[in-house]
Amino acid sequence: MSAPPLLQLTDVTKSFGAIRALRGARLELLAGEIHALAGENGAGKSTLMNIIDGILQPDGGEIRIDGQPVRIDSPAAAQRLGIGFVHQEIALCADISVAENIYMSQTARSGRALMGGAELIARAAEVLAPLADIDPRVPAGRLSISQQQLVEIAKALTLDCRILILDEPTAALTEHEAQKLFAIMRGLTARGIGIIYISHRMAEIFGTCDRVTVMRDGQHIRTDRIADLTPADVVNAMVGRQLDALYPPKLTAPPGPEILRVEGLTDQRFRDVSFSLRQGEILGLGGLIGAGRSEIARGLTRLEGKATGRVWLHGTALELRDYADCIAAGIVYLSEDRKGDGVFLDLPIAANIAALDLRRVAGRFGVINPGRETAQAERIGASLRLKAASPAHRVASLSGGNQQKVALAKLLAVEPKVILLDEPTRGVDVGAKAEIHAILRGLAESGVGILVISSELPELIGLCDRVLVVSEGRLAGELTGPAITEQNIMTLAAPGALAASETLQ
Repeated sequence: MSAPPLLQLTDVTKSFGAIRALRGARLELLAGEIHALAGENGAGKSTLMNIIDGILQPDGGEIRIDGQPVRIDSPAAAQRLGIGFVHQEIALCADISVAENIYMSQTARSGRALMGGAELIARAAEVLAPLADIDPRVPAGRLSISQQQLVEIAKALTLDCRILILDEPTAALTEHEAQKLFAIMRGLTARGIGIIYISHRMAEIFGTCDRVTVMRDGQHIRTDRIADLTPADVVNAMVGRQLDALYPPKLTAPPGPEILRVEGLTDQRFRDVSFSLRQGEILGLGGLIGAGRSEIARGLTRLEGKATGRVWLHGTALELRDYADCIAAGIVYLSEDRKGDGVFLDLPIAANIAALDLRRVAGRFGVINPGRETAQAERIGASLRLKAASPAHRVASLSGGNQQKVALAKLLAVEPKVILLDEPTRGVDVGAKAEIHAILRGLAESGVGILVISSELPELIGLCDRVLVVSEGRLAGELTGPAITEQNIMTLAAPGALAASETLQ
């Protein structure tokens, strides 16, 4: 007889009031396999994973481990059963060291009153070594988003788990960092560990996983071997319809007049950055995380650092002292950290959209006019196909894709001339990605300058008309047309690539 599945969920149901999040969901994980879980935001993936991890309790159904029924009534119980969970949302304690974050749960179980010491630092360095060069002694809050994600993964690797859940683990990682993670995953499955891998990236699912389960509207849709499917099969099962194209058509005519010109932009983390952005095109900014991509955008918009250099908008030289000057000029920035910097989760949708310029919704004596605020939210929300019952709803109640649309709507409310978008589709499902890509192309065609920073090479290749590649704080090269390929981007992005800085056509 064959061994029972390592983990099996059957007919799992869960409701939140009148909302049925799960409707007879099921999932089977075998020992030694990487099993992808795919579905749009709101499909029920997170609810199902939170039930496996003991964060939520199911209303009905059965959970078995090694063929035996189990009750998982808390995350601690899940850990005792050998379940580890790396959440998409980073949950590190910013003011304590990386090492203390990694071993916090073990220290709590040990009952020790104090944490730290040379032994803890050495153990943390050992578990971090295969992932990244991160000093385990520094406070976690000083790390970049990608480094924090790697620390979250390192935390899970210290647990003696047999079932590992990874929820969008590469969303903030470079291709190189992701490949390191995939190698570690293969090593874990060789030891019989089963991995549930949640991702919206089809290339990762088809390059890494053995089987895939697709969920939609809280229900199981299909489970198949990866070898028996195409990416289109998975996408169509996720959205319940034929999704014709993830990327809209690129610019076919020559771009229009110059909108933005930057010369000699320099700060401590980047130097001598010069480029132009023309009407109608979408300009990409690629490179490894840590190369200076986000720093260039945040330096240009005066959100951090003290960048020097010259900036022209529609041929007029600008004097930019702070972000308020940028907004007034029509240059706005969308942060890669949507929940930290992009939106106010606990505020209504309408208040978020109005946040950058309250004067636009103010009435007499500068007091906010609720009618104007609501009307603005409805108008811009409709243009972005924002799915929300009411502008009065909190942003936290929305899916990731709709939260991202609110963050974009906040920028559009000030009628910008240039938008710099940092990881605009991070953590959103494939359907929402296609919608956001179409929105960006529409904005470019309407005359808004669009610059996209992305760690997803397919996004740079599929969306952008021209790509600038950053290496070690400098522009290493420019790619256009057929030259925008993964190989060319990675060649220019590699350390030492500045020698290959001539334009590739």
